Amino acid sequence: MNSLELSSMSDEELASLDLENKTFGVIGVCGVVGNLVARILMDRGFDVVGTDISSKEDCRFYSSFEGYDIEIFFGGHPDEFFEKIDFIVPPPSMPKTAKVLELANEKGIDLIELGDIFKLFSPDKNVMCIGGTNGKTTTTTLLKHIAYSAGIKPCEHNLKGMQGNNEFIPSLQTRLNGDLAILETGTDGTPGGLKSIIDLTHANFGILTNITVDHLQDPHENDETDFITRSFLEYAKVKGELVKGIEENNGTLIYNSDDPTVVGLFKEIGFKGDAISFGIEDEPCRIGTKPCWCGRDIEINEFISGCGTFECECGIKYEKPMYLAKNISLKDRTFTLESPEGQTDFTITLDGLHNVYNAVGAIIAARRFLNLSDEEIQKGLSTFEGTAGRMDIVAEVDGKTIMVDYAHNPAGVETILKEVTKIYGDTTVVITITSESGHEGDIEILEKALDNVKYIVPASHDSRLVVDELLASAKEGKSDFDYETLENTFVFTEVDPEQASKFTLGASAEQVVEGVKAALKTDSNIIIVLGEAGFKFESAILDYCNGLS
Repeated sequence: MNSLELSSMSDEELASLDLENKTFGVIGVCGVVGNLVARILMDRGFDVVGTDISSKEDCRFYSSFEGYDIEIFFGGHPDEFFEKIDFIVPPPSMPKTAKVLELANEKGIDLIELGDIFKLFSPDKNVMCIGGTNGKTTTTTLLKHIAYSAGIKPCEHNLKGMQGNNEFIPSLQTRLNGDLAILETGTDGTPGGLKSIIDLTHANFGILTNITVDHLQDPHENDETDFITRSFLEYAKVKGELVKGIEENNGTLIYNSDDPTVVGLFKEIGFKGDAISFGIEDEPCRIGTKPCWCGRDIEINEFISGCGTFECECGIKYEKPMYLAKNISLKDRTFTLESPEGQTDFTITLDGLHNVYNAVGAIIAARRFLNLSDEEIQKGLSTFEGTAGRMDIVAEVDGKTIMVDYAHNPAGVETILKEVTKIYGDTTVVITITSESGHEGDIEILEKALDNVKYIVPASHDSRLVVDELLASAKEGKSDFDYETLENTFVFTEVDPEQASKFTLGASAEQVVEGVKAALKTDSNIIIVLGEAGFKFESAILDYCNGLS
C-alpha cells in the first residue's frame, strides 16, 4: 500500500485542523515509526506524550529521545495518557478495532495516521537519495562524513542497529531536524518501493552507483519456501524508479556510466532530466557480460565486475563520462579527477578500485549537493575511517590478517576478492553467505571466489552445499573444474554447517568462528570473511582471536 493511503483524513480536513498548542499522543514510541513520528512532532515544537507496551528497560530506541522533552507511559496506555492528549497517532500496523483506538474515539480524541503525518509535515530541506546494488552504504556514509567535517548537519534517524533504508525510515528521517538529508535508498526488488520513497521524501538529488545481480528471489510474506523469481532487467527497472523520480522532481542524478545496465536504463525509460555521469580510466581486468536491454548479452571490458567499456549492436555504448577518475594509484590511494571544472588530485583512505567509484560519486555530490570546495571535500576524505563491515581488519593472528566484509552478491564478492588479492596476495575466503538470489546465486558466488583466491572455506550451509555438488560433478568429469585442483582449494570446517537461517544471514556465530579456525590453517597472507553473518558476528571472531594469544 502507498504510504499516503495510510490516512484517516482528506486533504481538506487536514488543512482545516487547528494544531496550535495541541498535544499529540503517539502509541508505540519504542518502535521505529512511533519513535520517529514523536521526534518529528517535537522537532516542530509540538508537545508529545508517548506510550508503549514495552518496559523502559526493553525500549529498544529509547536513547534516541535524549535531549527531547517527552513524557512516556511504559507498559500500556493508562487513563492519564488520554487525559493529556488532543490527537492520537497509532503505528500503521495497529488495527482500527484496537481497544486503545476505540477508547480514544469514545473520548473524542481525533485520530491522525501515518499518511496524515506525511501530508502535514513535508520535508523542508534538500534530499539526496543514494541507490544501486553495490557501494551505496559506503557512498552514503562517506558523503555524510564530508558534510559533517564541513559543519553541515544531515538529519539522522539515530535508531541504533537499524539500517537507514528499512521500511518508513527514509521517508520519516527527512522530516527530522537537519540541514539536509542524505539517504541510503535500497530495494528488495519489489516494484513501487523506490517510487514511494522518492514521492515521500521529495528527493531532488540522487546517486546511482551500479546495477548488478541481486534480490532476484524473494520469499512471500507468509511462505518462506514459495519464491517469486524476477529477471535481472525487471530488477533493474525497479532501480529505475529512482532515476524517474529524480527527473519528476526536476532534480539532478549522478550516475555510473561505466555500467551498461545503467546507461541502457536511461534509454529504456526515456530519461530527459539533469544527469551527471562518472567513471574511471583503468586497464580492463577481464571480459565480462551482462544482459542488455535489447535481449542480447553485452560484452564488457571490465574494470570491476559489471563496469568498464562496452558496445552493443542496439546502440548502447560506452562514452567518456563528465567526471573521470584517472592516474589511479591503489597503493597510494590517490587519483586525478578530470571534470568540467578542471583536474584535481584527491587522496582517499579506502582500498580498492570499487572505492574509487564510491569516492568519485561522493565528491560530485559534495560539489553539487553540498556546495563545498575541493579543499573542504579533501578534508572530509582524509578523515574518513570507513564503513562498518566494509574491509574491516578485525585481528592479526600468526602474521595473518583477518578481515570482514559485508559483500553478499556475486558482483560484490568478485570485486572485493579481486581487490584484496591485488593488495595482499594469496587470500583465503570464508564464505558465510546465503544468496538473496537463491541457489543459482550461491553457485555464482562460489565461482567468483574460485576465480580470485587461493583457498575457500564454505562456512554456511548453502555454500557447503554448492561445494559438495561441484566436487561430485568434478569427480565424475562433468565439471569445467579439475577435481584435484578443487580438493586443494576447499578447506572444510571440523563440523559440516547445518542450515542456520532460511534467509540471508547464512551462518551462525559458531559457524563463522569455525570457518576462521579452518582458514587459519592455510598459508595465505589474509583471511577475509564474507557475508552478513561475518559482519554480524565480528565480535565473536575477535573474541576467538583474542583467546589464541
